[in-house]
Amino acid sequence: MIYRILADLTLAVHLAFILFVVFGGLLVALRPRLAWIHVPTVLWGTSITLVGWRCPLTPLENHFRRLGGQAGVPDSFIEHYLVSIIYPQGIGPMGWTLLGVGVALINLAIYGWIWHRSRRAG
Repeated sequence: MIYRILADLTLAVHLAFILFVVFGGLLVALRPRLAWIHVPTVLWGTSITLVGWRCPLTPLENHFRRLGGQAGVPDSFIEHYLVSIIYPQGIGPMGWTLLGVGVALINLAIYGWIWHRSRRAG
């Protein structure tokens, strides 16, 4: 029972991390000091996506699931939980590249907006 809870908690942290990577720049608009945390997470999240690395949270979740008597997910978090919903047959290497570039562009747009807003205010 405890291992299933730990697996679900790891899954929730993983999702929160991904949401922070993609949309955390909006929090930076409210609390500029968060940029010191957000920028490295964006670099990490984008690197994982572009290079094809596996996030360490996926094996951790799988470990807890196996200890709890469940099957782990054979692929990455994004492939298993998100891509399978959006693109049932997977996105392939080009899709991963576009996903990584998309995350970077979303954050560049948010930081550009923050910079523009601060220049107008100052």
